[in-house]
Amino acid sequence: MAWIDIIEPEDATGDLKALYDTIAEKRGKVSNVLTVHSLNPAALKEHLDLYDAVLFGSSPLSRSDREALAVVVSAANECDYCVRHHAEALQAYWRDEARTQQLADDYTALDDLDEQLRTACDLAHKLTVSPGAMSEADVHTLQDAGWSDRAVLDIVLVTSYFNFVNRITNSLGVEVTEAEATGYNY
Repeated sequence: MAWIDIIEPEDATGDLKALYDTIAEKRGKVSNVLTVHSLNPAALKEHLDLYDAVLFGSSPLSRSDREALAVVVSAANECDYCVRHHAEALQAYWRDEARTQQLADDYTALDDLDEQLRTACDLAHKLTVSPGAMSEADVHTLQDAGWSDRAVLDIVLVTSYFNFVNRITNSLGVEVTEAEATGYNY
């Protein structure tokens, strides 16, 4: 499951158990990327708050836009765990396995990706692979594509969040299985 010790939901007590119970109630179950935080429940709580704000909070970006960005960033980082999880979530919106797989394999080859989302994916990819190359022109490109300043902020937040999480999963050996990646509430 991971390269460090974790506390499984059935073995949790106190604050960790309360967090796991809340997660299971909201999402249907507790994912491995969250159990890997189990030795530091305070960090788990803060992570959940950020996740909820960035992925589920009010935003000019649709939920499917945010899931698409998650897949693009995670694919660029070679994070199989997050690609699998967020491709599954994206499927709840797109309902097209081939299209979702193409987004993960090479989003630039998707002919039917609308130009506004493509521009957001381009920025997410660039910020992921070349963060030092970012410039004001990148923001203007998003604005020219019709994204508001709030949307630009949210694109950057989603991208940055997934770079953070990809590094957790990749560096701690968080595993994904078919059973673990499916069955969540979106």
